[in-house]
Amino acid sequence: MVRDLEQYSAWRQGVVVALQQYRHWVAAAELADAATEQRIARTLARLADDKLSVAFVAEFSRGKSELINSIFFADYGQRILPSAAGRTTMCPTELMYDPAWPACIRLLPIETRAENLSTSDYRDNPAAWTMLPLDLAAADAMHEVFKQVSLTRHVSVEEAKRYGLYDENDPDMPVTLDDDGLVEISLWRHAIINFPHPLLKQGLVILDTPGLNAIGTEPELTLNLIPHAHAVLFILAADTGVTKSDIEVWRKHIGGGSGRLVVLNKIDSMWDELRSDQEVNAEIARQQEHAAHMLALEPRQVFPVSAQKALVGKINGDAALLEKSRLGLLERALFDELIPAKKDIVRKQLARDLNALSGAQQAMVAARMRGIVEQLHELKSLRGKNQSVIAHMMRRVDAEKKEFDSSLFKLQATRAVFTRLSTELYTSLGMDVLRDHVHEVRRAMDGSRFSTGMREVVKAFFEDIRRDLRVSEQKTTEIRDMMDVMYRKFSSEHGLTLAPPMAFTLDKYRDEIADIEEVYDKQFGTVTLLMTRRVVLIERFFDSIASSVKRCFKAANADAEAWLKVIMAPLEAQIRQHKDQLKHRLASIQRIHDATDSLEQKIEAFEQSQAELEQQKARLTELAGNISIAINAEFVALEAAA
Repeated sequence: MVRDLEQYSAWRQGVVVALQQYRHWVAAAELADAATEQRIARTLARLADDKLSVAFVAEFSRGKSELINSIFFADYGQRILPSAAGRTTMCPTELMYDPAWPACIRLLPIETRAENLSTSDYRDNPAAWTMLPLDLAAADAMHEVFKQVSLTRHVSVEEAKRYGLYDENDPDMPVTLDDDGLVEISLWRHAIINFPHPLLKQGLVILDTPGLNAIGTEPELTLNLIPHAHAVLFILAADTGVTKSDIEVWRKHIGGGSGRLVVLNKIDSMWDELRSDQEVNAEIARQQEHAAHMLALEPRQVFPVSAQKALVGKINGDAALLEKSRLGLLERALFDELIPAKKDIVRKQLARDLNALSGAQQAMVAARMRGIVEQLHELKSLRGKNQSVIAHMMRRVDAEKKEFDSSLFKLQATRAVFTRLSTELYTSLGMDVLRDHVHEVRRAMDGSRFSTGMREVVKAFFEDIRRDLRVSEQKTTEIRDMMDVMYRKFSSEHGLTLAPPMAFTLDKYRDEIADIEEVYDKQFGTVTLLMTRRVVLIERFFDSIASSVKRCFKAANADAEAWLKVIMAPLEAQIRQHKDQLKHRLASIQRIHDATDSLEQKIEAFEQSQAELEQQKARLTELAGNISIAINAEFVALEAAA
């Protein structure tokens, strides 16, 4: 596993190196405009922040934490995450590594559920979290600190209701009260463990979830963490099989598809010394087939394992026990599917970025080349000409320059329209508009205590968001069409080599909003909304919906702002270059007019510049090719070394 992730990281680093070489060279060659710099910077930022996330989902006592221990932490010689009978992980727990933080566990108090904020809203607020350091040299001490994720406390019914963890209309709730009428709740809402494990340092993020019931009460899991995980391991127990709640969560929150694996854990409960290995294996196969049938999967998509025996086998160096646990098959399936799928997504995005990137630089080199060729042609045509002919050529270039300057005045008018349309774009895409929509929903929710009424309110909210995105898309299309006309005008009238202006689309964000709405519809279908006890949960869920949509709009705003800044950059760069070329042509002919003996020297100088531009073009092609080679590279070198 470490080798697989190291190979993926090495592939990613190879792309980074090729991109940085390209970036430095185009800057030195003065071929980098604002659009180029932004593209490269954003691509490098995406690569630097690239993560591989794996979520472990199951009802309590299915062995999630033990499975994580056996796959990732057996090298420590003991359990790192708490694992015992009953519920051990009481709050969603992320294991990751960020070098900006020390080795620690950060814990978000359960009291934050009383606010209209999701877990994501607190991520950038260090003051909201309790941080406990980890002693990496003492596994026992770390184990004690990690027990925080299993801590609970007992609170009154009123306090539990304030956190959205008790609904008095739910007939199942009273039986959860203890003898004093108190409710047991988790001490923490969320935990983030920053741990310098080799896999985590390579960009792996592990999500350990509480029992299935908690998935519904903490919408952050349903809306963000589980759907966005690159792999989800859904864990069943071999001794209990597939329960009704298992099927519900599989259909509602996970489902089949890429990176979704089902684990049939605790097969050691079926090991029986009074039966032959063939009989035991046949029984395990029957449970495997039954689980696959219940979840509408192929049996090969269900992996029978014993996480506990695998951990013991790894710690004690018992190869036979490890083999019998069948964990190796699951590990290979996980990483054989996870990494190639993730790499394919990154590769496609990089290929799109590279096409836009190299096209812009090639256009700039072509424009420079064309200017040199035109000047060479003019200078060579002056050989043997008298002063009056040279003076005529000076007047012609001067007239061309004045005509170009008049076009620039028309460009100023385009800028005014561009500014107006940009302002109009933010009236539909701006954060103020979204804030007003959210406030409207919350006011309407306060006025409706029935879940069916709340559903209509949230439905209207999504309709408003979709309308805003449609209007915003219309504005961006209008801006691009206007710039396309201007690009073509300058290209045809002044011979500039301009690719069409950079395209922009909000499709990605429309899809994200649709995904959020789909999760909401699954969680609160028409049937479940007939039960008024869902009211509290709907309110909590909307807080996470609002937070997710807010993040989506923020990203869309950032993308739109970046696009608006650079859509004119290629045109402006070519305009500056063309103006300089006209000025230089006029100056060259003037000097020839004043001293005809410098003509051959000027021709020689321009021929030298032409040769240098040819070298630049070749080097540019080579560097772009290096990026393409890095993007399409496989793990050949590392595999050979291994």
